[in-house]
Amino acid sequence: MKRHASAHWEGGLKDGKGTVSTDSGVLDKQQYSFGTRFEDGKGTNPEELIGAAHAGCFSMALSMILGEEGLTADSIDTKADVSLEPVEGGFAITAVHLTLEASIPGADKASFEAAAEKAKQGCPVSKLLNADITLDATLKG
Repeated sequence: MKRHASAHWEGGLKDGKGTVSTDSGVLDKQQYSFGTRFEDGKGTNPEELIGAAHAGCFSMALSMILGEEGLTADSIDTKADVSLEPVEGGFAITAVHLTLEASIPGADKASFEAAAEKAKQGCPVSKLLNADITLDATLKG
């Protein structure tokens, strides 16, 4: 299975601008630039998109793991904080911190934390990233 996305860029690093698109049309020439990546410019950036992909992938993986245990979540809310930092030779995504809040009828704290850790390790986006991935997981009453 392949998914397709594309990017277009014009100009130099700081004065240039680009767009990103997906075949699904969810992103259609969404603007990005130096300002949206390193400053507070309006638009998106690669790290934001990676964070969204990671949060979504993790949430689906957790849902699958819970289902294997006979549990269904009322809600799974995941936030991904992606760290882009200077390293020797440029910049790198050095870490992703996932913050999870979930409501899962019938789940106890230990089984919830084990399922969340398994999802963190096993989701395809986690496997892709060469970064320190951490997780704070909260099971809501």
